[in-house]
Amino acid sequence: MRITNNMLINNMIRHINNNLDRMSLYQSQIATGKKISKPSDDPIVASRALKLRTDVSEIKQYIRNVQDAQSWLDTTETALAHIGDVLQRTRELMLEAANGTNTPSDTQKIKEEVVELKKQIIQLSNTTYADRHIFSGFKTDKKLLIDDETSPDFGKFNIDVSMDENIQYEIGVGIFIRINVLGGDLFNMGQPAVSNGTSPDDSTPVLIQHFNELIAALDAGDLEKVNELLNSFDKDIDNVLKLRADVGARTNRLELTEYRLETDLINFAEQMSKNEDVDMAQAIINLRNEENVYRASLAGGAQIIMPTLVDFLR
Repeated sequence: MRITNNMLINNMIRHINNNLDRMSLYQSQIATGKKISKPSDDPIVASRALKLRTDVSEIKQYIRNVQDAQSWLDTTETALAHIGDVLQRTRELMLEAANGTNTPSDTQKIKEEVVELKKQIIQLSNTTYADRHIFSGFKTDKKLLIDDETSPDFGKFNIDVSMDENIQYEIGVGIFIRINVLGGDLFNMGQPAVSNGTSPDDSTPVLIQHFNELIAALDAGDLEKVNELLNSFDKDIDNVLKLRADVGARTNRLELTEYRLETDLINFAEQMSKNEDVDMAQAIINLRNEENVYRASLAGGAQIIMPTLVDFLR
């Protein structure tokens, strides 16, 4: 086969371009710090990188879920603590009222404070986190109790609490944790509500009913009834303590889960770095080598075809 000048020139240009492409590859690696810039550079590395990036994204989302769940439970714990404080103060007033040494005026003053404590309990029942009512189950856009003091239904349930509406967050692959405390568990202790109508949402919570009975007993000066109600309030306090312990246990679990997820995130980040990041020293050496090859190919190519007749006469 006859080798023409055009064939020589085309082969020379192709090989020089190949050398330039390799030099460009190492320049890109040094500029980006990554082994590849497109999947075709190394399909295996690209495939592994996509999987690792997906895993890292999932872990980051789980961490955000854990942190949101922790904030919800922290808000719940604070509300339960305040409710417990209100109940403890109410119990102290009951003991003071039941000792039989108070004047009718003193008893009325105790009743007035209990009325305010009842209002505080109702206010705490509608505690929100990020505009979501934490004790209302799935109906987070609705208040648990009616808190309009001008309403005849003040202190009654505003929603149906007869269903187990547990809000769960996914904190791992197939791992869920319940973050809410149900209003029925807190205010009814699992008992049926005191019905004042025909539907579950037209009823008075057991805890609020205890306050109503206490206020009525203090107003009537019925100290025997006040003594009887002490046992009911003790049960209310024990119920709040039980719920706080449950919230605390879930909070501890979330803290351990967050620590594990953050450790996993560090490990996956290291794997991503090993898979994607370029060895800078090696890349610089390779670049210098390719530069030398490229320069040599340019110099050699200039001698392949003599450009003038004078070159043949030398």
